[in-house]
Amino acid sequence: MERRSLTLEDVAREAGVSRATVSRVVNGVRNVDPAIRDLVRDAIERTGYAPNRAARSLVTRRTETIALVISGAGEEGDAPREGDRPGDGVQNAFAARVFADPFFGRVVSGVVGFLRPRSMHPVLMVAESEAARKQVTGFLRQGSADGALVVSTHAEDPLPSQLVAEGLPAVCFARPALPVPISYVDLAHREGGRLAAEHLLARGRRRLATVTGPLDLPACQERLAGFREALERAGTAYVPIAEGNFTRESGVASMARLLAEHPGLDGVFVANDLMAQGVCEFLRERGMRVPQNVAVVGFDDSSVALTCGPPLTTVRQPVEEMTAAMAGLLQEHIQGTRTEPTSLIFEPELVVRDSA
Repeated sequence: MERRSLTLEDVAREAGVSRATVSRVVNGVRNVDPAIRDLVRDAIERTGYAPNRAARSLVTRRTETIALVISGAGEEGDAPREGDRPGDGVQNAFAARVFADPFFGRVVSGVVGFLRPRSMHPVLMVAESEAARKQVTGFLRQGSADGALVVSTHAEDPLPSQLVAEGLPAVCFARPALPVPISYVDLAHREGGRLAAEHLLARGRRRLATVTGPLDLPACQERLAGFREALERAGTAYVPIAEGNFTRESGVASMARLLAEHPGLDGVFVANDLMAQGVCEFLRERGMRVPQNVAVVGFDDSSVALTCGPPLTTVRQPVEEMTAAMAGLLQEHIQGTRTEPTSLIFEPELVVRDSA
């Protein structure tokens, strides 16, 4: 016998609430008591109910699809490979660099964790060229997705401004480098730099340096400012700097430059865990021990922090929580319950392991 499709009434019976209450939860209406909302979601999970998305879209005029966009400003030097269409070389090389960084896996995890219980679905889009950005805005204009979550990798990324100009719902991960009236979720990066400096000082390290990320990004500027300010308060007037680009290789190269110019260094703050891994590798190759000779503090608390040798002391950025909040903020914009640009700022946390 063919099994009948589950209905809202089935979920309502399972949860012990009215059909109307189940409908409000399924459609993301906000004025539902959180305890009742959780009760309904548990019932949905137990019954395996799946909303009829076609019927639901006719009522809500929404697709229940969200574009998760990894965006940049376009880069030179990414040659196309055999079989690529025009422009594919840039996008393929960009995507390869992006998804080698565990940070972006955490972004996806947080977004999916928010959307899945609400029967919403992400569409991943990579926009590293003007043509790709036009595809994103066209995708949204045509109603193929209800809004966009944007993770920019370059300070000059024009996509946030383009989305605002088109009147399309969007939320950014991190404050845009250029002033744009758009909602965003970010971290108190300056506080993160301060935590790293104070920890190194507490470990008795005095000859300190830092490997920054790209200094055109506000987050990297803030991490550096917090690190410098804490050291200035402790009497250190000068901090050697090497600028990396968030890759392991740039961590290796940056540490090589710092040690060549300042061979007496005994501590370094590195602006992400991948670069910190490169720093530790370079130090080992030079016969220097971490943390005995040079203490290393990373940033992010990604999976790399645990696999690094030694495991990294790092400043935790709660990426999964931040991206879930970003998706929630976008949902409010889509529903019209939030109309003004809004910022949500999370606090960093120092996670102490073996590298410092």
